[in-house]
Amino acid sequence: MINKKEKDWFKDRGYPHFSNKTPMSVREKVKYYVSNPTKVAKHSFLPLIFKEIKQRRYKESNFNGELKRSHKKLKEGDLVSNTKIRQILYATHIDAHVYSYYTQKIITPKYESYLNKNKLLSESITAYRRIETEDKVKFKNNVHFAKDVFDEIKKRVNCVALVLDIENFFPTLNHKKLKLAWAKIIGNKTLPKDHYNLFKAVTKFSYVKLDDLKTKNNHFDEKILAHHKKNGKHTFFDNIQELLESDIIIHKNQKKNEITKKLMGIPQGLPISALLANIYMLAFDEAVINELTIKHDVFYRRYSDDIVVLCKENEIEFVENFIIDEVAKIDLKISKEKTEKTLFKLQKNRLESFKIREDGSFQNNFPLNYLGFEFYGYQTLIKSKNLAQFYREMKQTVKRKHKRVEHIKEKYLEDEAPIFKRKLYRLYSFKGVKSRKLPAKRTDFIDGKAVTKNYKRKFRGNYLRYAYRASEDLNAPEIKRQLRNHWKILQKTIEKYDFSNVKKE
Repeated sequence: MINKKEKDWFKDRGYPHFSNKTPMSVREKVKYYVSNPTKVAKHSFLPLIFKEIKQRRYKESNFNGELKRSHKKLKEGDLVSNTKIRQILYATHIDAHVYSYYTQKIITPKYESYLNKNKLLSESITAYRRIETEDKVKFKNNVHFAKDVFDEIKKRVNCVALVLDIENFFPTLNHKKLKLAWAKIIGNKTLPKDHYNLFKAVTKFSYVKLDDLKTKNNHFDEKILAHHKKNGKHTFFDNIQELLESDIIIHKNQKKNEITKKLMGIPQGLPISALLANIYMLAFDEAVINELTIKHDVFYRRYSDDIVVLCKENEIEFVENFIIDEVAKIDLKISKEKTEKTLFKLQKNRLESFKIREDGSFQNNFPLNYLGFEFYGYQTLIKSKNLAQFYREMKQTVKRKHKRVEHIKEKYLEDEAPIFKRKLYRLYSFKGVKSRKLPAKRTDFIDGKAVTKNYKRKFRGNYLRYAYRASEDLNAPEIKRQLRNHWKILQKTIEKYDFSNVKKE
């Protein structure tokens, strides 16, 4: 039986890959395999699948001395897009189980044991960990981590929040330093054979681009996928030999350090990636705690590659330079253009925020942006970008539904076609705040025959649920006020289109 306080290493992943799915029915067989160090030491890891997630951003940028908000920015004299591109690589089902088992059952307990020897160190590293809340009822999330920082600012009153971001974090990790840090955490001078095989898999990895698998007019060949599915295989190819003999290019990790010319970086998206990133940063975390927190009372928190420190106004240069130097020692670099400096001061009995510009001047009422929230001192709001994304997704969903309705009207020569509002309300209104079980169907092929089963899938609540909870946890009723018009916006969006069951005002 699985302890609820432990994250289960086994996950029935639904995506197609180069090896077949591993449903819950084969859990014990998989466990026998992944828990055997001899088998893991000899395990052959298959190529990963590579995809890009693009996030359009509307940011303030410097255009030849003039600050403007735009989707583009000037970089080295050229106008480039502000779009954030995250490169995600994901493993085959059995490979993912190997990574997940070693992460949850073998390496994480040793990493946590190391951190727990130093309370300040343990409190400072927040991302990718299961940290219990004070009441021991649940685990902390972004809201709790943000609250810790905001509460500390309120406690210090007059202070500066420095937010720094590490440039190209996962793709630039030094392999030799990662190997040494990994061995240190598990209590060895060198990595045992099973751990070394995992190390090789995450540093000398190969991958196939997801777009290259779309061989039918930029779409997946559904006939071939259906054929494999009928034979009980949820895969792109019948076997790995078929991939090797195909025209699909298998790429290798080619990212090299400009000075040493050695390979660097690990894939972002594997079950082990986040833990390895935390382990890699351990020397930096300890240096900050020992030199800044203990000696100068600097408050420090790190959420993956996002660093926040609270210090006195006259310590800004010293603290910033220390962090830049320490990050350089582990072959990483701080992104200067993403560094934010926010001064908090008590003004007429109200804590207010000021952005510290590059020229040393101040911009009044400019918030600290941290983990999806904007903190002004006297109030806390959801980040405007996140709110805009919520409404954008709402409008795009309604637009897609309208296209589907128009297609049905055209296909069946109907004059009217309704929109089914229940799902829209569940996703984008207060009616979807509560978690519930929803009816669903799953089809599997058994001996070449389709077998459909009904089951209940868990709906955990929508974005509004998260926002309402954040409002309560952060003691920020202003967050609920931000969302008070969501119902009107949803109704107006629906009314824009020609649905037969929507009355227009």
